[in-house]
This record gives sequence, structure tokens and C-alpha cells, in this order.
Amino acid sequence: MDITEFVEKSIGCWRSQRSAHHLAFAHFEAVQSEIDIIALSETDPAVLELCSTYHVDPSAIASPFRMSWEGQSDWEDSEAVKGTCVLVPVPDLTQANCGKLLRDQGYAETIAAVGEYSITADGTFVLITAYERAAAEEKIWFVNPNVRCRVSLIKTSAGTGVVTASFSSEIRQTRPGS
Repeated sequence: MDITEFVEKSIGCWRSQRSAHHLAFAHFEAVQSEIDIIALSETDPAVLELCSTYHVDPSAIASPFRMSWEGQSDWEDSEAVKGTCVLVPVPDLTQANCGKLLRDQGYAETIAAVGEYSITADGTFVLITAYERAAAEEKIWFVNPNVRCRVSLIKTSAGTGVVTASFSSEIRQTRPGS
């Protein structure tokens, strides 16, 4: 599987059930959310702006997309969790199934970020992103076309300690008759 196929398989609306263990707070959190992933054109203004920010030639990108989410956490009267993010894969032309992933908003910190991705032989998407105060490692794989799993680790910036570990099962929402 390459990045284009991975993004194509990810397009759609997903219901997500995430369990997160916040080790720093000794707290367990359950989050139910809806994730909407849509393809973007290589000429979309948000894509071009992100390419400009990171000095990436737009002709070098593949399958940009927008991910939006909205959900509810069970953590102490928390408000709805929601956001949106533009993601732009930049394949490495010298190494198959590897590259950079530009994001206008990160996972561990809500700042723009660049991660390094790879896709393993079994089709698992692996993303490692270093932030100012933390590092994130995410793995996503498909059980079948409408079920995917995601594991995320938030580590200390040195990468030596795990702060949060989470697992998500995500089910694609299909319309009746489709």
C-alpha cells in the first residue's frame, strides 16, 4: 500500500471509540467522536498555504486531505472535543512508502507540525512527529475496508517517557443501500 491508497481508503465519515490512559494524571478517558476525512485538491488554497509554509513544491505532494472531528469525552464535565486539520503527504522519492506529513495543526500540540511517515509491508501507517514539548507516535491499520484501528502514544520530548497511550476503533459510516 502506498500513501495514495492509504488516503483513499481513509476518505469518509468514521465513528470512533477511543480509550486513553493519561499516565501523568493516572486517569482513564473514553471519547466517542465522529471523524470526517475528505480529499482536497492539490490546488486548494489551504494546501498551497501549507506547502508555502514548509517550502514544499506543490508538485511533490500526494493526496492532500482535511480531517475534521467532533466528539464527547467522559473526563469531568469536558466540553465537546472538536477541530479540523489539513494534512499534506509529501512522498520520499528515494525510499518507497515513506515521506513527510505536513499538518496545519498537530496531534500532541495544536501547532503546525511535520511528521515522518512510513507504511509497513502489512499496510500499517506509522507517523512519528516531534513537537516542542512532546513527541507523538501513531499507527493506523485497516481490519477491513470499513474498520480501522489506531494506536497513539504521546511521549516526552526526549521520547523516553510515555505520557498518554490510546487505542481507537473506527467504523466507517455507510449510507443505507450503499
